[in-house]
Amino acid sequence: MMTYLAITVSDERKRKRMVSNRESARRSRMKKQQHLEELVGEVARLESENAQSEMHANLLTERYSKVEAENAVLRAEAAQLAERLKSANKYLSLFEVVRGVKMDIEEIPDPFLSPWLPVCTALLNQCNC
Repeated sequence: MMTYLAITVSDERKRKRMVSNRESARRSRMKKQQHLEELVGEVARLESENAQSEMHANLLTERYSKVEAENAVLRAEAAQLAERLKSANKYLSLFEVVRGVKMDIEEIPDPFLSPWLPVCTALLNQCNC
């Protein structure tokens, strides 16, 4: 009978250990599933944030391209106007030599030399208006 009782106690310990192990494994699986769900949520959030950042970067690149194109046009116009002014000054200096009358057009002020003044203010100051 002693052996039967020892076997029964041993079987009971095994059963308790098996139940405990199953419960521990179940808790581990639940914890792992919860962690996986958190990671999936974070991936979705980061993908959304990445898409928004990419759209913003594309918008800024597009704006930059437009401004760069406008600046190129304005630089070309400024160079063309500067050449026309030089040409006009050459004709005026020739007229001055022939007629003896001083006629000179002052250079157009470059707003990039005084960037903190609006162009209109710089022109008004030059005219003393």
